[in-house]
Amino acid sequence: MVNFSELQPKEVISSLNTSETGLSPEEAAERLVKYGLNEIVELRKVSPLSIFLQQFSNFLVLILLAAAVLAFFVGETVDSILIFMIVALNGVFGFIQDYKAEKSIEALRNLAKPKAKVLRNGRQMLISSSEVVPGDILVLEEGESIPADSRLIENISIGLDESSLTGESGTVSKIVKSIGKALSIADKKNMCFMHTNVVRGKGLAVVVSTGMDTEIGKIAHKLQEIESPRTRFQIELDNIGKKIGLMVITIAFIVGLSQFFFYDASPIETLLIAVSLAVAAIPEGLPAVVTLSLAMGANRMVKRNALVRKLPITEELGSIDVICTDKTGTLTENRMTVRKLYHDGKVYTISGAGYESTGEFTLNGNVVGPSSVEKLLLSGVLCNNAEFSHEDEKRSFLGDPTEVALIVSAMKAGINKVNAEREYKRVHEVPFTSERKMMTTVHEHRGKKIAFMKGALGVVLDSCTKSYENGKVVPLSEDLKGRILKAEAEFSGTALRVLAFAYKDLSFNSKAEEGLTFLGLQGMIDPPRAEVKDAIVKVRTAGIRVIMMTGDSKGTAIAVAEELNLPSSGALEGKDLENMSDELLIEKLNTISIFARVDPLHKFRILNLLKSEGHLVAMTGDGVNDSPALKESDVGIAMGIRGTDVSKEASDMILLDDNFATIGHAIEEGRRIYDNIRKFVTFLLSENVGEVTVVFLASMLGLGLPLTAVMLLWINLLTDGLPALALGVDKATKGIMLKPPRDRSKSIVDAKLLTRVVSSGLVLGLTILTLYYINLPDVTRARTIAFTAIVAYEFARLEILRNVFGHRLFSNRWLVAAVLTSLALQLTIIYTPLAQFFGIIPLDLAAWLQIGVGLLVVMPLTYLVMHLTK
Repeated sequence: MVNFSELQPKEVISSLNTSETGLSPEEAAERLVKYGLNEIVELRKVSPLSIFLQQFSNFLVLILLAAAVLAFFVGETVDSILIFMIVALNGVFGFIQDYKAEKSIEALRNLAKPKAKVLRNGRQMLISSSEVVPGDILVLEEGESIPADSRLIENISIGLDESSLTGESGTVSKIVKSIGKALSIADKKNMCFMHTNVVRGKGLAVVVSTGMDTEIGKIAHKLQEIESPRTRFQIELDNIGKKIGLMVITIAFIVGLSQFFFYDASPIETLLIAVSLAVAAIPEGLPAVVTLSLAMGANRMVKRNALVRKLPITEELGSIDVICTDKTGTLTENRMTVRKLYHDGKVYTISGAGYESTGEFTLNGNVVGPSSVEKLLLSGVLCNNAEFSHEDEKRSFLGDPTEVALIVSAMKAGINKVNAEREYKRVHEVPFTSERKMMTTVHEHRGKKIAFMKGALGVVLDSCTKSYENGKVVPLSEDLKGRILKAEAEFSGTALRVLAFAYKDLSFNSKAEEGLTFLGLQGMIDPPRAEVKDAIVKVRTAGIRVIMMTGDSKGTAIAVAEELNLPSSGALEGKDLENMSDELLIEKLNTISIFARVDPLHKFRILNLLKSEGHLVAMTGDGVNDSPALKESDVGIAMGIRGTDVSKEASDMILLDDNFATIGHAIEEGRRIYDNIRKFVTFLLSENVGEVTVVFLASMLGLGLPLTAVMLLWINLLTDGLPALALGVDKATKGIMLKPPRDRSKSIVDAKLLTRVVSSGLVLGLTILTLYYINLPDVTRARTIAFTAIVAYEFARLEILRNVFGHRLFSNRWLVAAVLTSLALQLTIIYTPLAQFFGIIPLDLAAWLQIGVGLLVVMPLTYLVMHLTK
C-alpha cells in the first residue's frame, strides 16, 4: 500500500494518474464505477422483524407462552389472552429500545453528504461529496469539511481541526513537502482526512482514498464488527428467568404426578393447576416494572443533561468503577483561553474562561487596569483572521481557536475587534505558514502605517531590535532577550501555548518584518471546567478511578490533571505503549491515570485490558475515532454538543452539556436505580413465592385451587405492579456516593436477597393458605379471602422492606397512592358485577376480621425475617 505522505506532490499526482488541473469528467465517471461512491457502506443489517423476534427468546417468556397455549387448550380463553397480551407488550417495549440501538451505523453514511469543490479539466466544479473519486483535485477553503482522504499539494496558510479524528485540540498547520515514516494519523502533516474541517487558509489536495478506504471508513468497518455487549443487568434478568422457569417445570411435574397418582385428577384439572403454578411463579409484571423504572430513571437523568439511549445502561452506571475520559471539552472548556500576559518584564494573570468577555487583570496578586497591556492585546486582535459575530444573542466565532482566544482576551480590556479593525484598516497581510511560523499584518491608522506581528517567540525575536523596559522603548539587549526567553519557558512549563507579539511604525519603503519592537507574550490553554474538580472528588470518593486519555501533549495533559487533583505521576504517551506487553501495561494501569498522544487503537487496547481485569468501564468520546471504543465499553458516553453523529449513535449515553460533572450525577442516579430494583425485585419475587406456596401446598394436600390464573394475573400485574413501580421512584439513601461500586460478581438476587425473598414469601404463603383452609369447604369464599388478603398485606410488607433499606415510614407519597389505588381496585372487583368474572363474592365483616388477624401475624414475622437478613 502506497504511503502518500512520504511522496512528493508530483509523485502523488503521477501515482494516481491525474494532473494538477484535475481529472476529465469522463475519467471521473470511470473511476466512480471502479471505486464506487464515496460513502460508508453498511456491511450488515439487522431486520426489524429479527429484532422483534429476539424479544421472545427469553426463557421466562417461553414459559409464559407455553402457559398461554395450555390455558387456551383447556378452555381458559381469558387467561390465555391476558398472558399473550403481557408477552406482546413486553416484546414491544424491548423492540423499541433495541431497534434504536441498531441504527448506529446510519450516522456514518450521513457524513459524506455535503458538497465538494473539485477541479475537472482545470475548471472548478461543485459536486456531491459522494461523487468524489481518487485522483480528484479538491479546492479547500476556510469553513469547509474535507470530503475524502487527500494529500495536500498547494498550501496557503491552511490549518485544520482534526480533533474529531485524532482527539488533539487546536488547529493543525499543514505542509506540502513529504515527510518520513509517520507513526500516527496526527503525524501526517501533509494529509487531509475525511470529516476534518478547514479552520483557516486555503489550498489544493489530491484525493488518495474514498469511502471505506478512508481512515473514517476503516473505523466504520471496525465499528460494524463490534457487537454491543449485553449489560450485566440484562444477563442477570435472563438468569432469574431461567431459574424461575426450571422451578416452574419442576413444581408442575411434582404436582402433576401427585394429582395423577394420589387424587385421581383429570388431565384438564392437572393442566389447570400447572397453568396456575406457572402464572403464580412467574412475576409477569417484573419486565414491565423494570422497563418503566429504568425509563423513569432515564427521564430524571435527562433533566440533569444525561440522555440515556439504552435503558439497561441506567442501572449499569451505578456499577462503574473506572471512567476513561477525554480531556478536551469534557474535563476542559474546549475553548482556548489566554491565562497570562508578559509585557515590560511583568507577568499579568487574566481571569475568566471560554468566550466570556469579563475578566480581571492581576499583577502580583493585585487587580490592575489593562492600560499598560492594551497595545499587546490590540496586536492580538489586529494580527488575526478569526471572525466575531457580535449580533447574535450567543457570542459566536469562526476561525482558529488560538486567534479566537486573542480576541476574547482583548475584549476583557474593552477592545472590540470590529471597532479596532475600523480604526486600524488592514492594507496588507503576510500570512502564517508552518515554515515561517509567524504572521504579519499592516494597517493604516490616522494617516500612518503600522505593522503587527505574531508567531513563535524565536522568529518574532529575530525580527525585533527593540523592546520595552520601565515603560520606555529601548534597544533589545541580550539581558532583555534572556528575560523574555525565561518568561516563555515559565509559561510553557505550565503547558501554556505561547505566542509572541511585536509592532513597527512604518516609514516610506521600510520593511514590515525587520526592526520591530517586541510587545510581549500571550499564554493560553484550554482550561478545566470550574465544576469538574468537585465532580472528580465526588466520583473518586465513590470508589471510582478516573483515567484521562487524550490526543493532546503530555505537558498539557499533566497541567490539566494537576489543576483537577488527578494523579499525574508516570504519565505515558501513545508511543510508549507501542512496544509494551499487555502484562506490563496492566501493571501500569494500576497506578497511572494520564495517557497522552493516544490514538483510537491505544484507547481500545486500554479499555479491553481494564475489562479483562474485571473492571466495569465507562468511556467518553466525541470523535469518529472514538466510536469503536464507545461501542465496546460497558458504558459508552458521547458528547452532545461537539460530538459527531457517529460517536453519539455508537454510545449508550450522551452528555447534553459535554460536562464531566454530569457523569457523576448519572452514576448517582444509577446507584439509586439499582437499590430500587433490588427493592421491587424482593417485593415481587416474595409475592410469587407466597403464591406458589399457596397453590403448591393446596394441590399437594388435595385442597383444590386457592388462586386461579386470572386472580394471579390480576395480583402480579396490577395490584403488585403499581406499588412496585412506585418503589422505583424512591429517593436515594443517604451516603449512596460514599460507598464503593458493587462487586461485579455479585448478583442482584444474591444469597441475602434470596433468603429474604423465600422467608418473607413463606410467611405470606402459609398465612394465606391458613385463611383459605379455615374457610373451606366454601371454596368461593375461601378463594375470595385468600385473593383479597394478598392485596391487603402489600402496604405493610412494602414499608417493612423500605425500612430495611433505610427509608422513613410513608416517605414515598407515590407508594402510598399506589397501594391505596390497589386496594380501591380490589374493592371494586369484590363489590361490583366484576366479581363474577373473577369467580369471587362480596366479603362480610367476619371475613375482613380474619384478614386483619392474618395481618397481625404477617407484620411481625415479616419484620423479623427482613431484619435478620439485613
